[in-house]
Amino acid sequence: MLQSQKGAALHVVSFSSRKGGSGKSTLAAHLSVFADRLGQPALLIDTDPQGSLAFWHELRAAETPVLVKCDHKEIAAVIADARREQVDWVFIDTPPHASAAIADAMRASDLIVIPLRPAVFDIAAVATTLEMAQAIGKPVLPVINAAPAKRIIGEPAVVHEARAALKGLGATAWAGQVTQRAAFGHALASGQAVNEFEPSSAAAKEMEALWATVQATVTGKPTKKGRK
Repeated sequence: MLQSQKGAALHVVSFSSRKGGSGKSTLAAHLSVFADRLGQPALLIDTDPQGSLAFWHELRAAETPVLVKCDHKEIAAVIADARREQVDWVFIDTPPHASAAIADAMRASDLIVIPLRPAVFDIAAVATTLEMAQAIGKPVLPVINAAPAKRIIGEPAVVHEARAALKGLGATAWAGQVTQRAAFGHALASGQAVNEFEPSSAAAKEMEALWATVQATVTGKPTKKGRK
């Protein structure tokens, strides 16, 4: 059962991209664990028929974050239930090619996280996702995912080019990046988030920094420490 402290606000973040494999489920899973706290479990809504989040959730030893798998038409009802249960954070994973599902998730959201790999096809897919978000009137946070590691002389050229391409589309990417690291995949395969699997790793620090930005963007307040 979902429980939370009285008076807490409900914050909804959706993960959208018109391209499969961009990292929507990965970011949703990891960030939900940062948001999850004792007595105040986060809620994951999996609307993707592929069910990657649901599969990860089945592997978890912990009961939270709570997960609900549903059709996009049920998003509003699930969020209404979460609001009555005074849940703080809801994260919605969306399928890549279903416009109606993406639009319903966007309408319910306070922030739309748009993961993209620094590659031409991902950036092309971002354009249509940005157009949908703009039409619905919701703020976006593009996140460069699965990026090459930063070098001493600066970020890789492909990441710099991706940021420039996003600016050309009228969007500003998150200042950080999620680097291609084995720890992310190993953590998910064990039913964990990276801050549980390797809490002191570079991967955990990157995800913690992203969570801080997401929380600050949605609430206007500094990040709170999770239960871990």
